[in-house]
Amino acid sequence: MESVLNSIDSPKDLEKLDLKQLEQLARELRTLIIETVSRTGGHLAANLGVVELAVALTRTFDPARDRLIWDVGHQGYAYKVLTGRRERFSTLRQYEGVSGFLRREESPCDAFGAGHAGTALSAALGMAAARDRQDGDEHVVAIVGDGAIGCGISLEALNNLHGTTQRLIVVLNDNEMSIAENVGALSRHLGGMLANPRYNRWKGSVESVAGKMGLAWLRSAYYKVEEAAKSLFLRSAYFEEMGLRYVGPIDGHNLSALLDALDIAKHARRPILLHVTTRKGKGFAQAEKEPEKWHGASAFHLETGKPITTNDSPPYSQVFGSVLEKMAEQNDRIVAITAAMAAGTGLSGFAKRFPRRFFDVGISEEHAVVFAAGMACHGFTPVFAVYSTFLQRAVDCVIHDVCLQNLPVVFCLDRAGIVGDDGPTHHGVFDIALLRPVPGLTIMQPADESELARMLLTALQSGRPTAIRYPRGPGRGVAVPQEVTPLEIGKARIVRQPESGHAAGALPGGPVWIWALGDMLSTAESTADLLAAQGVAVGVVNARFVRPLDTALLARQAQDARLILTLENGVAKGGFGSETEEALTEMRFAGIVLRRGWPDAFVPQGKADILLERYGLTPEALARDVVAALKKQRQG
Repeated sequence: MESVLNSIDSPKDLEKLDLKQLEQLARELRTLIIETVSRTGGHLAANLGVVELAVALTRTFDPARDRLIWDVGHQGYAYKVLTGRRERFSTLRQYEGVSGFLRREESPCDAFGAGHAGTALSAALGMAAARDRQDGDEHVVAIVGDGAIGCGISLEALNNLHGTTQRLIVVLNDNEMSIAENVGALSRHLGGMLANPRYNRWKGSVESVAGKMGLAWLRSAYYKVEEAAKSLFLRSAYFEEMGLRYVGPIDGHNLSALLDALDIAKHARRPILLHVTTRKGKGFAQAEKEPEKWHGASAFHLETGKPITTNDSPPYSQVFGSVLEKMAEQNDRIVAITAAMAAGTGLSGFAKRFPRRFFDVGISEEHAVVFAAGMACHGFTPVFAVYSTFLQRAVDCVIHDVCLQNLPVVFCLDRAGIVGDDGPTHHGVFDIALLRPVPGLTIMQPADESELARMLLTALQSGRPTAIRYPRGPGRGVAVPQEVTPLEIGKARIVRQPESGHAAGALPGGPVWIWALGDMLSTAESTADLLAAQGVAVGVVNARFVRPLDTALLARQAQDARLILTLENGVAKGGFGSETEEALTEMRFAGIVLRRGWPDAFVPQGKADILLERYGLTPEALARDVVAALKKQRQG
């Protein structure tokens, strides 16, 4: 059979396809997505669930002119292929390749970029309001997942919808992961009727006649009857009261039904919501069976679904989850909180073992922080496990509701630092700079799995607000001891003492000290090896704490050090290095301070080794920087 997909170079190419060809196109898209993600990794389950929806939307609207806003972008792969990126799709999530999310700079068809959930409705409402004031006629469509519709930003947008615009289309993609199914035969029948073209033509005729005859009461009465029927048989009253006409549920894998429903939406005379039901992971058995597991997949074998690369060391999130469970066995005041990421943050086991002490609040990070503060007020010790990049939304709550009241909430920031292929929306590089100025907040980062366990115990026993950040993936393979002991807060650890250089051409003078934070410790040790080989006396410190910084140790080293280098897996501006340099300035340190971390820019997607090389964070580049600075100091 001749490929339909290979003939699609732009959305215009879909106009010539009949229904059977569109269905074939959907099948080919699904195959392409599975094969590509098996090589590159990516968000598989959600994208497989919206293939037909992407085809129908691209066929119905003009993506280069109409504004199609995909919430998060977890759902955007098929849309990318259909909007001119088919030939480059093999570069998905690779350095300088196609992004795993929607990005305005990547295509004019990407109306709004996002990697965090819940922004589509607000953005769409803003675009619709702007269009209305410019007398435009383009359509604005927000495609929102059922998890994102409960996000605080989405609820604020819904609250603001009434009176803002009369032309807005919302497609609610319900993949049965968050919104309960509408129940009963009458519900299904009424939903089908509301999405039927003949019903909507009749409805349109009634509205038109009422308008021409000036019978406003007739139109008003019709709406009241329709909304009363929906309230009786459908769970749609909420949307109706927010000013959205509800249509659905619609089978999201039935292209004919989708095309009919979208045509209805195009001609609606008021804001409209299409409730589309889809199956997450559709077309790939493993993803259909375990959609949460396959939400974000690493590269895998197509035949078995097993990861291509494995590491014997457990990831930090798994270590965190297992250690927290053991500590919760001994302390019934420990509670765990997640924002729709139980598996990703390592809390699935905790949820099964302690269901009454586990809370998944959905995609609502601000609420999660204040909820934790409320529990802390009643004597509990809440542990909020969240990706670093997602805590950004709740920084005000961390300050105002936790730290200002000195409440013992523990923030466990997973995926802290560069996470590579997911790109700038997911790089957890800003948390130190955002949290460092907050009074009373302890911030620490482990260098290995054992330290993570010790830091978790330290935080739970401290009785104060604490943040622990740790990277994605496996640690250094250091086993967690049976008996975990706490750390002394604010104390760093020397892991290498400087030795006098004896190599030819050795640079005379005092030692160089490298203060490394967390996962940058191994880079520091490799850098020290390279410097020692060039005759530089160099020592290495595992900083452990961003705040409080071990200023006593720093002051002792500052007395004779020529240069102090700081390393962190976060932005250098305002981060751990800045904390260290500020302390050295107060000590009137006369030597050189080099701060190394990620640049004052949004770092692109790509494998970690590529990014480290590009931004000068390899041991070789760091050693060159140190030697160059020392030589410049001598010449000066």
